[in-house]
Amino acid sequence: MQDKTTKAEMRTEQGQSIRVQDHRLLCLAADWAEYSHQLAIAFVIHTWGSSPRQIGSVMIIRHDMEIAGSVSGGCIEGAVIEAGLEAIQSGEGQRLDFGVADETAWEVGLSCGGQISVLVLPVAETGLPVALLQEVANMIGYRRKVAFSIDVNAASIEDSAMNVQQVQSWLDEERGLFYFIQVPPPRLIIIGAVHITQHLSSMANQAGFQVVVIDPRSVFASQQRFSPDIDLQLVWPSDYFADHHVDSSTALVTLTHDPKIDDDALRSILDEPLFYLSCLGSRRTQEKRLDRLRKAGATDRALAKIKGPAGLPIGAKTPAEIAVSVLAELIAAWRESANRSDKIQQPAGT
Repeated sequence: MQDKTTKAEMRTEQGQSIRVQDHRLLCLAADWAEYSHQLAIAFVIHTWGSSPRQIGSVMIIRHDMEIAGSVSGGCIEGAVIEAGLEAIQSGEGQRLDFGVADETAWEVGLSCGGQISVLVLPVAETGLPVALLQEVANMIGYRRKVAFSIDVNAASIEDSAMNVQQVQSWLDEERGLFYFIQVPPPRLIIIGAVHITQHLSSMANQAGFQVVVIDPRSVFASQQRFSPDIDLQLVWPSDYFADHHVDSSTALVTLTHDPKIDDDALRSILDEPLFYLSCLGSRRTQEKRLDRLRKAGATDRALAKIKGPAGLPIGAKTPAEIAVSVLAELIAAWRESANRSDKIQQPAGT
């Protein structure tokens, strides 16, 4: 399934900064390029100390000063925008290094003990070709891993189709290569387009999760009740999962309180490698749920993956508070899963 965010939803008035999820930034760049906008892309290639953005973070600069994404907490954006405009005009990229020991760093405000290196490329044959950008956007839309390398000294693409096991971007200073890696973002599938879901879907989307809401009831699964970037599916869960792959970066939460719908989802995904699975309801409701699934043939090992009641025990009462408790538990589970993967996939020499 391709990411449903449309081009129209990513366009704004000239001169405005656009809020787009990090994993969608290169898709936005591809959209701008398709509409014949000249642009440059800045990549964070190395950080030290208190730098607020991770290696691999992206910022897009358009010729008319429209921007999206960021490379810091705001302290060096001005200098990077200027470099991006220069790259658009000259067709040549450049590396920018900021640190507290450099006079330039104080000029741009990086005086909090951090250092950061940014590589700025024009979207052009001499930098990041439009054809590669379009290919990358398609891969992101279909939740595929993106990996390419950039010659830092030449400020141009070295290898446009790497096959690597690593899941994080990194810089090889000795070889002068920056390896850009972007894996599909964590995905949250919510069963039930209920009141709590309205809060949870919005919060999770802002936290960087790709959100899918499934509910076969049209009175609940109405697009008017959800923002356009929420993938709303008016189907039974089992029908959705019959056509969609579930991977280890996917989480599922059931919120309907209707066993017919919730159990339909659980029976479909109990054997899948979800990093988080939880169900709303009391402990007694959870016991009944497990008993039903056990009678339907689920193993105790599979049932042990289901957390219930969903969410951290913060005394939540309102739909918004319950959503916060579920999101907090979801993020903790995702970070624990991602940290395990990082330890396994960390490239040598970093």
